[in-house]
Amino acid sequence: MTLFYKKIHLGHVYMQLWPREKTLAALFPENRVIAAVEFATRWLPALIVCSLALQYLAGSATLWPVVMASVFFMLSLPLQGYYWLGQRAETRLPPSLSNWYVEINHKMGQQQLARQPRYLELAETLNQAFRQLDKSFLLD
Repeated sequence: MTLFYKKIHLGHVYMQLWPREKTLAALFPENRVIAAVEFATRWLPALIVCSLALQYLAGSATLWPVVMASVFFMLSLPLQGYYWLGQRAETRLPPSLSNWYVEINHKMGQQQLARQPRYLELAETLNQAFRQLDKSFLLD
């Protein structure tokens, strides 16, 4: 069970690290997943409370199992997003992205590179690159 929690925590860290640039949205699905997770964590608690209140006030007692199943499903949605992000953070970069990772690091003058970079290292590098370089590094 701790492996699951570590993956969720890594997903949260990766979500905080990933640069939210519109130019990256066309290349990577992270921006859409992060937006969905943020939306779910903001609005699903209110939706859960409303569905439980409506069931309590106007629903039939026979429908409680269905309502509880939907509540548990809604509670799991942000966790699924964090898990996906955690899994993505640990995934090794394909060769084309690995070469791009090395090029960006060389442009920033960094010599210590990950031997087999993961998406987590790419997120750190892109975050630094957007702070240090102009956006033309994406086009090279």
